[in-house]
Amino acid sequence: MITHATPQGPAMPGFFVSGLDRNTDCSGIQRQCAALCSHLTVSHKESSMSDAIHSYEPSKGHGLPHDPFNAIVGPRPIGWISSRDASGKLNLAPYSFFNAFNYVPPIIGFCSVGRKDSLNNIEQTGEFVWNLATRSLAEAMNQSCAPVAPDVSEFELANLTPLASLIVSVPRVQETPVSFECKVTQIIQLQRADKELVPSWLILGEVVAVHIDKSLLKDGIYDTAAAEPILRGGGPADYFQLGPEALFKMFRPGA
Repeated sequence: MITHATPQGPAMPGFFVSGLDRNTDCSGIQRQCAALCSHLTVSHKESSMSDAIHSYEPSKGHGLPHDPFNAIVGPRPIGWISSRDASGKLNLAPYSFFNAFNYVPPIIGFCSVGRKDSLNNIEQTGEFVWNLATRSLAEAMNQSCAPVAPDVSEFELANLTPLASLIVSVPRVQETPVSFECKVTQIIQLQRADKELVPSWLILGEVVAVHIDKSLLKDGIYDTAAAEPILRGGGPADYFQLGPEALFKMFRPGA
């Protein structure tokens, strides 16, 4: 039992341990006490950090009003994909899981969560077109994601014009300032860590033709902000508009 020192004071000032005389070397006990105090301090810090951090395992639920995953990995560029089936029926749909995957050759990809018309069409033709979604086209883009039958053209639904492409048979959106014609390189069904397949497919395509409105080329450099692209947020209705105020520059070390 550790108690306060008697007035005479032990060899190590500040405390003594019952059963030991005043000449006993207490340095070992002091070290143990210091270690205990350090452990308690770390435990307190870990407890405080735990109280400040919301942690969860996705397989067991997030415990929040809305899954934060999409909001954390965002905002994301939108994969506004036009496609056609083997008989020529057109489809246009936005995908929030979209990005560039390679520079040379340029490869882009999007994920179809569930088997959608775009995936079915692309499996038949091996081609698709990505169209840039801008602020002025936001409402039309939103209309094109309506749950309609495969024989309904989203081009007509959103009052958009299909424009013949240069290389692929799939038309692009005439109203968009930028579009990529693509030929499929891979279609990959995703799987869990334990190899169980999930009903989601990653579609990758090589960009074989690029179309850019010349007004977006400033001294030959593409002006990202001038296009006013929109990005997908995490909430069911959340979008962001990219503007020049979002730009800052930072060069890599050694560049």
